[in-house]
Amino acid sequence: MMELQVIQNKIYEFRGQKIMFDFDLAQLYGVETAQLKRSVKRNMERFEGEDFMFEVTREELSRCQIGILNKGRGSNIKYLPFAFTELGVAMLSSVLHSSTAIEVNRNIMRAFVSVRQYLSSTNNTTKEIEELKQRMKVLEDGNEDTIAAINDLSEDTRKELDDIYLALSQLADKQKQIAQKNNCKPIGFVHYDNKK
Repeated sequence: MMELQVIQNKIYEFRGQKIMFDFDLAQLYGVETAQLKRSVKRNMERFEGEDFMFEVTREELSRCQIGILNKGRGSNIKYLPFAFTELGVAMLSSVLHSSTAIEVNRNIMRAFVSVRQYLSSTNNTTKEIEELKQRMKVLEDGNEDTIAAINDLSEDTRKELDDIYLALSQLADKQKQIAQKNNCKPIGFVHYDNKK
């Protein structure tokens, strides 16, 4: 059985769809690309609509040659390649009748399903990450508000304590001034060492 990873590496996103190129399919089926194209052209009514298959334009091809198509081949493409969607690949099984084609088609279908499941799980993970980011933002905003309130409270408390210390020191100074003015001895018990 052909490894799914090999097939998955030949599935590309093109025009917003997951596709496989004719030359990759021909390689997997073990036939020439021209033979695959002839079989498709003889049965074109099975592939009508871009949801089954479409031909890549020259402009798209020139943009792709930097990336997808420039993997050791595709630099001198004489004929524009066909791009087969998942539906188009499924339809190929009705055009190609060899046992190899049937087996390869099964594996390709499994690969498409696997890619779809992977993308679905990735989308779910992305959504979960976004939800976590939003929750973190709410918590951070709440923490900032709490810290600001604590700082305000701390500043208020410090100011009140400073005011109390200031008032106490002013009272102590005032009492000293009154005591000096009246030249009074402080009231209280007399210590023996202070006796005269």
